[in-house]
Amino acid sequence: MRPSIKISHTVRTSRIAISLSILLCLSSAAHGQIQKKAATSPDKAKVRTITAFINLDRTEYKTQIADTLKMLKYARTVFETRGYEVLTIRIATQPFPEYTKGLSGDQTVAFFKELEALASQNHFMLGIGPALLGSGDDPAQANQLLQILQNTKSVYASLVVAGDEGVRWNAVGAAARIMKSLSQTTENGEGNFHFAAIANVQPLTPFFPAAYHTGFGHQFAIGLESANVVAAAFRNVPDLNTARQRLTDQLGAEASSVEALALRVDRDMGWAYMGIDLSPAPMGNVSIGAAIEELTSQPFGSSGTLTAAATITAAIKNISVKQTGYSGLMLPILEDARLAQRWSEGAVSLDALLSYSAVCGTGFDTIPLPGDVSIEKLDLIIGDMASLSVKWHKPLSARLLLARGRNPGDVTEFRDPNLVNATLQPLDHVTTQP
Repeated sequence: MRPSIKISHTVRTSRIAISLSILLCLSSAAHGQIQKKAATSPDKAKVRTITAFINLDRTEYKTQIADTLKMLKYARTVFETRGYEVLTIRIATQPFPEYTKGLSGDQTVAFFKELEALASQNHFMLGIGPALLGSGDDPAQANQLLQILQNTKSVYASLVVAGDEGVRWNAVGAAARIMKSLSQTTENGEGNFHFAAIANVQPLTPFFPAAYHTGFGHQFAIGLESANVVAAAFRNVPDLNTARQRLTDQLGAEASSVEALALRVDRDMGWAYMGIDLSPAPMGNVSIGAAIEELTSQPFGSSGTLTAAATITAAIKNISVKQTGYSGLMLPILEDARLAQRWSEGAVSLDALLSYSAVCGTGFDTIPLPGDVSIEKLDLIIGDMASLSVKWHKPLSARLLLARGRNPGDVTEFRDPNLVNATLQPLDHVTTQP
């Protein structure tokens, strides 16, 4: 023990209707019980997302989405009647250029504004997949993606910058230009919260902005919010082996319960369950940074952080459920109060996050940057992430949030309720924590 660590089925329509009716009644009756249980069970995971994957057809998308929402609402009711809080339901499509062929740029933007309105009316999140999925795709798709994101406020999308063939340097440059432009042309520069450069991210991850699929669709996956489970597993552990095994056991028990319910939805609704992304997503004070500090007894970013990251990832990989997506360690700086605090203190840098990504993670997620960062610097940052992804053939992404008009030393003023504000750091600052 290290002294520094304290360490596709067919279902009868009548059966579906009866099941849904029963579950809705149970949901209403059990609502108070669920709320009471949540108050006394702070270590229980939440369902961050139930994400449906559909093969969107522009000519009948309203019917497709209505059908998808039936499944998603049924699934939400199934989980809620078993005591799980479901935070969002989401719909992700195949790469958007596949279903906007033949439309002009203005027509494409108008189509996605209609989709966005439909999502708002029906309270689901919408992901339209990546531009430049294949290395031979038309580079103009990147410009089209920029126009879509500039003219919508809640559509999520991505751009592929690396794959089996290696880093796609032209795509890296395109992603950098999109990020810079979104920082200057969207409200408060927050368009970048809805965009990511992705590298080796396979289809069927439930988390946005990276979610997409290829093929026929009619599938769904689950993403958990479970940083609190990690913190509970690491509480008062005597050593690393115990920490890893306890996390495997506790998160595994949650995942098994979630999977059993997902398989019920699969059976009842005829949508194929594709797995759980076990990345322990944080949110605000439900902090993965605090969980790691529980293990290391050191501020996040100090020596021992990389070991903790590797321990979490090893525990996740040992969980015997169907896994999809990243299934690693998420370190979204501005979605996690403790991580935002350590960033503000200068305890963690871009290079440190990249090193942690070598043994876990998702790359650069919700990283606050000064507003005057150049396209050339963004190109280098994204390129580093893509190069690491190719070296280890692992899913990584970059979601960089430029704070327009803000300089190192200033505090960001992002208004999205999902973001925690932090003090901006010089890009090349050196970590000085012991």
